[in-house]
Amino acid sequence: MAAAEAAVVSSSSLKPDTTPVPESAGMAAATAATSSAMAAAAAVAARTGSEARVSKPALATKLLSLSGVFAVHKPKGPTSAELLNRLKEKLLAEAGMPSPEWTKRKKQTLKIGHGGTLDSAARGVLVVGIGRGTKLLTSMLSGSKRYIATGELGKATDTLDSTGKVTEEKPYDKITQEDIEGILQKFTGNIMQVPPLYSALKKDGQRLSTLMKRGEVVEAKPARPVTVYSLSLQKFQPPFFTLDVECGGGFYIRSLVSDIGRELSSCANVLELTRTKQGPFTLEEHALPEDKWTIDDIAQSLEQCSSLLPAETALKKSKPEESNEPVLSCLVP
Repeated sequence: MAAAEAAVVSSSSLKPDTTPVPESAGMAAATAATSSAMAAAAAVAARTGSEARVSKPALATKLLSLSGVFAVHKPKGPTSAELLNRLKEKLLAEAGMPSPEWTKRKKQTLKIGHGGTLDSAARGVLVVGIGRGTKLLTSMLSGSKRYIATGELGKATDTLDSTGKVTEEKPYDKITQEDIEGILQKFTGNIMQVPPLYSALKKDGQRLSTLMKRGEVVEAKPARPVTVYSLSLQKFQPPFFTLDVECGGGFYIRSLVSDIGRELSSCANVLELTRTKQGPFTLEEHALPEDKWTIDDIAQSLEQCSSLLPAETALKKSKPEESNEPVLSCLVP
């Protein structure tokens, strides 16, 4: 396109001068050079147009050959599933593929899934599997994750974060930094945790969060074992406190912050949440921002990230296990 535009500019700027000038050998040479330049520009424009025509099928082939695990940067706002759909749409549009009909058939051409739901109000690393890489997502679910969480003392909500309805308020003015640091050990190691009602956990095949939004009565899931590898207080400026948490699979930061508030004889909810690491993928080094959601950038990221995965989870050794997380499959004509 750039070459074509250049050719148009060149041709429009070369209108003949109406002032009669005696032709000389120099003028003839200049005219010949101009004609040659215009011909070359036209050839480039034609070649560029031809390349554009063949680039879409080439990109489609490259897209369908992508396989592995990489990471994207999820912003606040969309759910993990919505972000996955946005990623899918951008890739299909770049490859010039028509909007496919999404089905639940097992044998599909293109598969994309994510390895662990990140709350819509949270941001950070979201691990994505593409092609055969979707079979590796189970290991991402059970692997370690790291978060920076800011909690607010004195307010409890039904969702355990700032997006919910305030259900309780308690004083917090007597809580000190030493008080918070003194109880963190109780939430470190192998502990029991009750998952929040607003969560991706399911009852009768439906997410608890969906049932709650419908106004249905939902019983809390029983406490289950989870692991916290490290937990530290980074900042305390009442009523806000910031935690650095590294935990295992199935752990809920919202429940942790709520439990900390209760342990301090007050209450608390999550104000800000960022996942800074999932498995070997970090937010700063590996998570692709949306302007890098291109076939070439993802192909490069897949190549770089393949060395981060442990040998036992390599694609050639992966088992055909299905993750409980969303896997979008499409049949591309």
